Amino acid sequence: MPEGDTVLQTAKRLHSALAGQVLTRSDLRVPRFATADLTGRAVLDVSARGKHLLTRIEDGLTLHSHLRMDGAWRVYAPDERWRGGPAHQIRAILANATHTAVGYRLPVLELLRTKDEEKVVGHLGPDLLGPDWNADTALRNLLADPARPLGEALLDQRNLAGIGNVFKCELCFLARATPWLPIGLLPERTRALLVTTAKQLLEANRDRPVRTTTVGARPRTTTAPAPRARRPSENLWVYGRARRPCLRCGTPIRSADQDTRPTYWCPNCQAGPTP
Repeated sequence: MPEGDTVLQTAKRLHSALAGQVLTRSDLRVPRFATADLTGRAVLDVSARGKHLLTRIEDGLTLHSHLRMDGAWRVYAPDERWRGGPAHQIRAILANATHTAVGYRLPVLELLRTKDEEKVVGHLGPDLLGPDWNADTALRNLLADPARPLGEALLDQRNLAGIGNVFKCELCFLARATPWLPIGLLPERTRALLVTTAKQLLEANRDRPVRTTTVGARPRTTTAPAPRARRPSENLWVYGRARRPCLRCGTPIRSADQDTRPTYWCPNCQAGPTP
């Protein structure tokens, strides 16, 4: 699932391609908005709020999209062949004289009044990559239910916005706690570092170069500069590394589902309950 860093990069690419230009083609392929026609209107801005994308259009309209697991936006030049998937997976097309943005497999796509944006993003906690970021508020939100498992609390976008399953696993490793540890049992110093580290990780990955127009295609890293013995591909401490040796202690990484999501941890480096 694309996380906050990737969604922000997507917003920047869409903004660069669409903002300030008049739409010459508009095609929203979802039943509720299939008859909506945005052609002739200028795109004003494309921004991210947590994992949500908000494309603001003239006359007070906003196109709201969310990528969830499989969604993607691609940007093409006028004569470029579209390569994001079969035509039946296309949910949105927005084009101007110089670029075409195509949304594939978008599970959430809706047109609303810009003044009503809070109805779709107002529930979100402080955005780790947004101007509303407030570490104290995020920490208070996380600790509101001290008995809640750490991993679940981090994924709850009402607490803080932008963390997905990859960063959840990596943050738990860096906190030396299993994702099932009640968050209230974290040492006080670790709690404070948790939100600071989360912001640092997302900011570091937000600024990594994009090598393709596909959402989610950038390699993500959470590890420190690798020793010579480590392979360059080992950019993550635990995520996706089941049964492989921990990069810190060599113990095989374990995996299990947490709230239906595959979750990874080191049984030696991380303390707390496990399934």
